[in-house]
Amino acid sequence: MHVATTLRRYKGKEYKTRLVRRTFREDGKVKHETIANVTGLPDHVIAGLERLLSGVDLVEAGTEFEVERSLGHGNVAAVLGTMRRLGIANILCSRPGPERARVEAMIAARILHPDSKIATTRWWPDTTLPDALSLGSVTEDDLYAAMDWLLVRQETIQKKLAANRLSEKGLVLYDLSSSYFEGRTCPLAKLGHSRDDKKHSLQVEYGLLTDAEGCPVAIEVFEGNTADAKTVMQQVERVRETFGIREFVLVGDRGMITKTRIEDIKSMEGVGWITALKAVSIQQLYRKGAFQLSLFDERNLAVIEHPDYPGERLVVCRNPFLAEERRRKREELLLATEKHLTAIQARVQTGRLKGADKIGLAVGKVINKHKMSKHIHLTIEETDFAFRRKTEVIDAEAALDGIYVIRASAHSKLSAEDTVRAYKKLADVEQAFRCIKTTDLEVRPICHRLADRVRAHIFLCMLAYHVEWHMRRALAPLLYGEEDLVTARAKRDPVAPAPKSAETAHKTRRHRDADGNPLNRFGDLLEHLSSLRQDRCRYTSMPGNLTFTKMTRSTSLQRKAFELLGVHP
Repeated sequence: MHVATTLRRYKGKEYKTRLVRRTFREDGKVKHETIANVTGLPDHVIAGLERLLSGVDLVEAGTEFEVERSLGHGNVAAVLGTMRRLGIANILCSRPGPERARVEAMIAARILHPDSKIATTRWWPDTTLPDALSLGSVTEDDLYAAMDWLLVRQETIQKKLAANRLSEKGLVLYDLSSSYFEGRTCPLAKLGHSRDDKKHSLQVEYGLLTDAEGCPVAIEVFEGNTADAKTVMQQVERVRETFGIREFVLVGDRGMITKTRIEDIKSMEGVGWITALKAVSIQQLYRKGAFQLSLFDERNLAVIEHPDYPGERLVVCRNPFLAEERRRKREELLLATEKHLTAIQARVQTGRLKGADKIGLAVGKVINKHKMSKHIHLTIEETDFAFRRKTEVIDAEAALDGIYVIRASAHSKLSAEDTVRAYKKLADVEQAFRCIKTTDLEVRPICHRLADRVRAHIFLCMLAYHVEWHMRRALAPLLYGEEDLVTARAKRDPVAPAPKSAETAHKTRRHRDADGNPLNRFGDLLEHLSSLRQDRCRYTSMPGNLTFTKMTRSTSLQRKAFELLGVHP
């Protein structure tokens, strides 16, 4: 028996009839017998009837198969797809092997779920990452061994990254940061200037080299008490000798490229620098008449020369918004300092604090807490204490509020505007440190005990940020911020605060891109991609324990993200 469908037209209308019929042969002829008219039944009932009549067993909806395992896939596919597009596997090692696959997995895991090595091995079985890289069974000891393998290859890997990103006569950005350390047994961990506000914690320092756009190419770990300036020449030698870049301009901050380091760099043919002057040096130039404030009546920057800086270009800039911010901050710090001093003054006046030595000790504990001692005049006697602001000193400093000076070598052929832009690109290195340390990759706190493991851990985080940097650029239309940062910077006034482009301002107001997809932060977008899952299903109505995999349906935002990344999940 079967369900037959007939169509007929009557007075311009079409009528559909569905009949259950039995087909048989009689006297050599095929005949049909109508058993029932089922035209009035719903379509899904008729479909079930057709399956039943064709010999297929009917089962209750939802019981034909069950989902055995649901694995996070979309975010894994995005990261691994980007890594394949960048050729990370070949950069790590040209030959496949278990160590290479494990390092790839740790790089991806650092972006998706930064955690300890043992926690990582417990997280990734809930994703498609192990299957995608054919990891098999991996323990934390296997990952430690892979880290040792990675460290041996660090210089080779960094040479490949530098070959892809650095060029002759280009810019090389360099900056140093630190991270606090858990434990006291690692020889690299020392007390030093903490950038994490952990003054009494041991730390390690690491210097990051990037190209002109802030894409990282190399990192080196130093003991936690290493002075910033002492690391510079090692990086210059690395770029020249290891990476083979003979002519370049090194960009570093004023605490990094000091007067002594500049003299060292001058002895190296083809190497230039761009840095900034410290506030004391700017005040000296001003007092010597090297520049006048009237220079900024029409423009916010001017190029000057001075005998104290022979063969160099000095670009003097004035930012009125920065001037206002410095004035506000100085006033707040002065008020905070005066509050502490007023409390001491009250103790002296009530007789609770006596003696010049005791009063001096109390004042010494608070006078420079906010770095304002240079602006306060103190009078300490046996039974009296008074203070006042040094208005002449404050006014002299306020006159130079908002003024900074970029210092460039003769090797730099950039215009004054581009010289300022080049120095401001150090913000990209600071952004890299923020991502590596806190917002995304969480390099800290460092818990490894062996010096080489600490080096491998930080190098692994740098490689993860290298991948993330490319992902952020590709996904920029779906993220808050400029989509084409290079072009936007080239069009901006290099001194004035950077405004958003019209396109970025428009999408930020709407919180949506041009296609109506919601804007996201990078981490939130990865979290949304993780909702694209791979389900492993098992048939319950068939013998043999048959299984199959099925992907959940992607959202429009996920499809747009994969399209931007050039990834097919």
